[in-house]
This record gives sequence, structure tokens and C-alpha cells, in this order.
Amino acid sequence: MGFVRWMSIAVIATTAVMAVLIVGSGGYGSGSRLGAGAALAAFTLAWFTLGIRARDNSTIAAVYVGVLVVTVGAAVAFMPVMATLQSLAYPLVWVLAERTRNAIIGNVALALSVGVGFLITMGLSADALLYTTTIVTLSLLFSLALGLWITQISTLSDQRHDLVLELQSTRDELAAISRDAGVSSERERLAREIHDTIAQDLTGLVLVAQRARRELDNHHPAAAAEQLELIEDSARAALAEARALVTASAPVGLTGDGISSALHRLAERYTRETQLTVTVDAEHLPAIERETEVVVLRCAQEALANVRKHASATRATISVSVDDSGLTVSVTDDGVGFDPATSRTGFGLEGMSERLALVNGRLDVDSSGAGTTVRATIPKEVLA
Repeated sequence: MGFVRWMSIAVIATTAVMAVLIVGSGGYGSGSRLGAGAALAAFTLAWFTLGIRARDNSTIAAVYVGVLVVTVGAAVAFMPVMATLQSLAYPLVWVLAERTRNAIIGNVALALSVGVGFLITMGLSADALLYTTTIVTLSLLFSLALGLWITQISTLSDQRHDLVLELQSTRDELAAISRDAGVSSERERLAREIHDTIAQDLTGLVLVAQRARRELDNHHPAAAAEQLELIEDSARAALAEARALVTASAPVGLTGDGISSALHRLAERYTRETQLTVTVDAEHLPAIERETEVVVLRCAQEALANVRKHASATRATISVSVDDSGLTVSVTDDGVGFDPATSRTGFGLEGMSERLALVNGRLDVDSSGAGTTVRATIPKEVLA
């Protein structure tokens, strides 16, 4: 139920009670009862003409508070018992005031009006002054204390409400940022996986297909058939990698028998596809996490892909070792080398660096005219 409805009920109930008191007060003359009744009627009429609109208009609120002060003081001047109207008038002043200072001024004005009303009806005797001062002071102090306390509670409530709204807004923003970051991270992960698997497989297919065409052009059907068989094997491997990527399962090269066997299979495949002699030195390795095995395998794949595309090498070696500092996988070739300081347009080394960064690893590249060594290091704390 809204504020206006509650206050209307309170005004009607208070008016009814005060009307009964006026009628039942035999100690007052008819003139006093008529005057008090008129003031009470004005009090009630002021609410239903001005008060119900006062919360939405500061000017109407100021006028209504002025009428409230006058009518309550007038009612008390005719009958002191009408001071009971203060119990409703003080809260109305606090609720309708735009600022705390205005509420205090309104309360003081109402207290003075009630005090004047008491003095008018009771006279200026010492007892009347003491009674009036006591009643007015206590009512004013109680009203100020209660009003300031409720105002403080309301202020804190508004601040908490604003804080809750701000927190909700911040939470929504963080959720959006988290979603965007998750989408971006997943996009980057897919880009790395596609580059390190399907793209490399397709590159190998192109090279083997070109070799098969040359064999056919040279009328070597047996050699061409061997290349076609290799194309089929490579295509199946690419399909398996694509399915593993879609289902977010482990790379097909990791079949459960460890990273060493996976690297040997990788070396054998590259040897068949490129005629490049690839050897593996990765024996007696301790058990490591599957995620770490994926990083090692992907780094070896990408390094061999770079050897195939750029090095013009005849031999390459994959070495994996574990010591107190962690695990190191190195791919060394005897190719033409390059300058690691020059800018690179490819995704390979950058993708390797990003993949290693996910496990707090690092990538080092040493290259000269005698060959290139790509070294990926994974710290010991992420191995087990």
C-alpha cells in the first residue's frame, strides 16, 4: 500500500479520534469545541487538498507544512488536548521536507505554534509556562531525534540500494567481459589446434600429392601408388584430428602409451611424407600430465612443420629431457637457418609461444647457417 493511502487512513483515524474527544470534552465551552472542530476540519481538508500532492511538488509541500503548523497551533489554542495532533504532524513534516534542514525548521515552527496555542488557552502563569515549555521541548526533541535517526537510516538504505545497483551493473559488466574473454580464448585455442593439426596435415597432403603427380609424370606407377597410400593415411590422420578437435578429446597421436611413442610416430610420419630423416631421443621419461604431453607434441609438430617449409634440411632430431628445472623439448635441423630477430609473418612460433605461456613455459630459438634449434621449456611444477 502506498504512502498516500497509508497517510490518508492515518489522517481519517486521527480525525475520528479527535472528533470524539472534542464532542466528549464537557470541560470546555461550546465556542472552544467549535473552534477546535473547525481547526480539525481544516487539518483534515488540508491533507486531502494539498498533502496528497505534496510529495511530488516542493512548493505545495511548503504550503501544506505552513497550513499544518497553523491548524495544529489553532486547535491547541482552543483545546490543549488537540496537541495530540503532533503525533501525526511531526512525521508529516519529516516526510514531506525536501532536505533535513527544512524538516528541522518545520519541526521548530510546529513546536512554537503548539507552544503559542498552549499559552493562549492556559495563560501566562508560571505553571502554564513550565507545562508548556516541558511539553513542547520534549515533543520537539523526540521528533528531532526520531526524525534524524530515520533520515540516517533512509540515507544508508539509499546508499546501499545504489551500491547494490552498482554491484549488479559491475557484475553484469564482468560477466560480459568474462564471456568475451572466454570466446576470445576459445577462438585462440581453436586457431592453435587447427594450425598445429589440420593445417599441417593438409600441407603434408599437398606435398605428397605433388610428389605423386611427379611419379605419374615420370611413369613410375609403383612409386605413385606408394604416395597415394601415404595420401590416404595422411587424410585419415587429418580426419581423426578434426574429429578429436570437434569432440575436444586428446590428440590422436597420444594413444595412452606416452609422449615418447607419440613422438616416434610423428617422426616416422614426417620421414615418410618429406623424405626428411627425423630421429627421436625421448627415452625413459617420467610420467607427465596429459595436458603437458599435448603441449610437447604440438611444439614438436609445429617445429617439424617449420623445418619442412623453410629449412631445406636433410635431417632433424627431436630431443626431450627432464631435469631439476623442468622438461625441455628441442627440435634441431641441419637446414639453412634464419635470423630469429627478424619479424615473422607466420603463426607457428607465435602460436608455440602462446601455447607454452599457458603452462608458464618459454620458447627459445637458436639459428645459424648450420641449422636451427627450437627449444620449448616447461617448468617442473606443472609436469606432475
